[in-house]
Amino acid sequence: MPHELPPGQPWPIGFAATCLRATLYILLIGALAQGAFLEALHFPEARFSERGFIELAQSGLLAIASALLLYTRQVLRQLPTVTLLMFAFIFSSLIREQDAFLDNHVFDGAWQLLVTLVVVPSLYLVIRARRRFLAEFAAYANSFSFGLFAAGVLATYVFSRLYGRSAFWEAVLEEHYARTFKDAAEEVVELFGYALILIAVIELALLARRWTLARQAS
Repeated sequence: MPHELPPGQPWPIGFAATCLRATLYILLIGALAQGAFLEALHFPEARFSERGFIELAQSGLLAIASALLLYTRQVLRQLPTVTLLMFAFIFSSLIREQDAFLDNHVFDGAWQLLVTLVVVPSLYLVIRARRRFLAEFAAYANSFSFGLFAAGVLATYVFSRLYGRSAFWEAVLEEHYARTFKDAAEEVVELFGYALILIAVIELALLARRWTLARQAS
């Protein structure tokens, strides 16, 4: 069965369902924030390290988002080029989060090679189907999911990098500067950005499911 473009209007979301999802997302954000707090409070030896809660949670969020994108593309069969490009981006970020492990246990530069093997074929397929991509993007761009995804990308890949600059925290803390402050600022904002990306992907999967149901009912 070939991939199909989504219909113009998905089934509407009920108020109760909206409240339930909002509650679950609040609980997710709260759990992540509490986990970061507990890491700082009780596990100073693992604080902001590869073995700490924050780093593991970041990888977990990216892994779940990658799996949901594959589900949307391969099972629900919606937005195949958009989800492929999003998958390449998110899965590459997941690989990048494992850079220390890959460099130490595989070979130096292993994560760059793996990212290349993911990104290059994905970009080739998207560019090859660029007209379809533009049509799919038009269907996706006005959705709640896309707005959340854009916010997550900006928080993670722009704001966290600028907010976590050593020069900024040196200026704020002056003689009291310690790298821990810089790491905390950058990693926690990055964690929040990844949470927004996961929520966006969840919303995309739910939107794709409503498109599928709407098509089956028509």
